[in-house]
This record gives sequence, C-alpha cells and structure tokens, in this order.
Amino acid sequence: MAETLLMPTLGLTMTEGTVDQWYKSVGDTVTKGEPVVSISSEKLTHDVESPVDGVLLSISVEAGGEAPCQAVIGYVGNEGETISEATEIVEEVNEIQEDVTQEMVKDQPTAVKKEGERIFATPLARKLAADKHYSLSDIIGTGGNGRITRRDVERHVPQVVSQSVISATVGEGLEGMRKVIAQRMHQSLAQTAQLTLHRKANITSLLAFRKDMKEKAGDSLSKSALSINTLLIKAVSLALKDFPQMNASYDTQVYTEHKDVHIGVAVAVDDGLVVPVVKDVHLKSLSQIGSDFVSVTSQAVDGSLASEFYRGSTFTITNLGNAGVEYFTPILNTPEIGILGIGVTSTKLVFNEEKDVTEISELPLSLTFDHQVLDGSPAAEFLGQVVYYLEHPYSLVI
Repeated sequence: MAETLLMPTLGLTMTEGTVDQWYKSVGDTVTKGEPVVSISSEKLTHDVESPVDGVLLSISVEAGGEAPCQAVIGYVGNEGETISEATEIVEEVNEIQEDVTQEMVKDQPTAVKKEGERIFATPLARKLAADKHYSLSDIIGTGGNGRITRRDVERHVPQVVSQSVISATVGEGLEGMRKVIAQRMHQSLAQTAQLTLHRKANITSLLAFRKDMKEKAGDSLSKSALSINTLLIKAVSLALKDFPQMNASYDTQVYTEHKDVHIGVAVAVDDGLVVPVVKDVHLKSLSQIGSDFVSVTSQAVDGSLASEFYRGSTFTITNLGNAGVEYFTPILNTPEIGILGIGVTSTKLVFNEEKDVTEISELPLSLTFDHQVLDGSPAAEFLGQVVYYLEHPYSLVI
C-alpha cells in the first residue's frame, strides 16, 4: 500500500510549509530513511525522508508550492502501484454528511439571510476559503440551508482585492528560507502591536563574578557555563518565573501562560536565520544550560539539529553584540509575546559612591513585547528584573 509523504509540523507557529526541492523524480527508487524532498518553514530547512523502500509514485506539490502542515505532498510505494483517491472521496462524503446533518437539526428554513446571521460552510470549504483569502460572507452557498461547499468556493470570483490577498504576495521573488523569513516577519508585524524598551545593565559585577568563579572552580567548570550567553539565558529564565505573564504566547485568539521556560536563541546561518531552543532552562544549572546552548547552536549552524529543538520556545533572545550593534528593535517570534535583544558591551568612567572615578561595563538590552496583551509598565518591570539578576550575579547560582 502506498505511503504518504506529509508536510511536517516543525514548530509551534508553523501552519504551512514550502516545498523547496524534490531530490527524486516520479519513478525513481528510494530507500527507507532516504531524504526525498526538502521543505522550508519556521526559518529553517528540513528534509522529509521516505518511510519505506520503494519508488516515488507521485508528487502532489511541486517545487515552489506550499501546503498546510500534515498535508500530502507525495506518495511512495511499490513500482506500478496505483494511488487511491480515498482522500478526495472522504472529503466529498463529509460535505454531503454535513449538509444532511444541518438539514436534520435546523428548526425551520430561512428564506432571507439577515445581517450578523451565522454562516454555514463545510470544513473543507472553510479551509479552501482561508487558503484563497476569501471571506465566507462574500460567497453564495448552494448547499442545504445556504451552506457553502467546496464547489462554491472554487466558483467564487472576488470582486475586489483585499489587504489579505495583498499580504499573500509577501516573499515573491525570494526562495527557500529567505521567502519563509520574509513571510514570518511580515506576519509578526501584521498580527501584533510591537513596542521596544531599551535599557543598560551594569555588568561590572557580572564580569568580576565570572573571573572569580573561573579561578575557584578551575577545570571543574566548563567554559560554556560562564559564557555571557549562558548567564543571560539564566537571568532571563529567572525573570520569566518572576513575571509569568511574559513567559506567554498569544495567537490572536488565545493567550497562554507557560509553566516551563524554553528559551529560543536566534542564530545566523549561511542562508538565513534559525531559532534553536534550549529547553527547560528553569530546571537547569549554569553548566547544563551552557552545555545545551553550545550543543543546539552548533548543530543548528551545521544543519544537524533535530526538528524537535526548533519548536516549543516560550521566549527568545537575539544577540547582535558581536556585530557591534548597541540597540535595535528585534521582531517578535510569534506567538511569543517577548524577545530580548542584546547589544555590544561598552565601558565608561563614572563616579562611585566615594566620588572616585571608576570604570564600569554596560550591556545594552532591547525588549520587544506585544502591547496587545501587556502594558509598558509590567514590561519595564520585567526588563528591570533581568537587569537585577545581571547586576547581582551570585543570585544566578542560588
């Protein structure tokens, strides 16, 4: 029996993917576990492997095409095997059953549709209309009780070009990961009310803490355990536990606060940007965080990181300090409601409490948050708590 190749779900926010390249042509021999097609989504590229030995029987979505998560993009099976049309038959039967069910439960026929009245449509029609960016209120239904069917959506001709259709052109002229990034960034800005707060943290004590810990621990403590990135991740995780409303997601319909802290870390790769995830940070020591950070980021760069480590983040950190950037406005990794940007460390001379001139080191922080679900005051308090942990480094090991 033919096996399906499905568009994978690789991340919390992924709803569809793009087929980048088919490594095989129809009729080519494939082996179980062999990459057959490359797809892009959620800022990463991923290979879909063959589930069985056989041949590539059919390609449902050509290179450059898009498909919803878990949709069939191809079939693999025995040579000469025919592909069942069962999926299409089931969809047609579901439409008929929906029409019959509605006829049975309606109280009485409605001759005229009133303003604000519920719109009846089959699940397949709703999905197709959403894919085509059609409003169901503009489509005339020919099914029972005026129900909109798949055929009604296919026959519908929009009278005007809506903003949603214009948005669908985002990414044209781009390919692969670059196209996905363009669409995700546009979607993030379109669906949220983003505001960025800037503040510096005095990390003089943090740097002294690192030096002291290295001298005392010696070789027993790994270098990654005391890296600035590790200490930042730890500080952010502690602040997120103090302010759970920031460790949350909002998908334009549902707001969810998460108990666990999974930190996404933006990493530049040759052809774009990926966000591997350091999981369960709230449960780990500095050594564990440092080890996990090095592991996921290095594997992300060389392309060997498992797909499960690209999803599930509850908050993201992006660091442009190495590029010499001080402040910037990071874009939310939706549906997360917060992302922290890290700038380049700088030094300056100040007067201490004894009125003596002393040198301090400062780290610029840029917090972008979704103003739809969080106001400026609690966001500023959260940022202040991150600063507190960075300026009181021994609290990171308690």
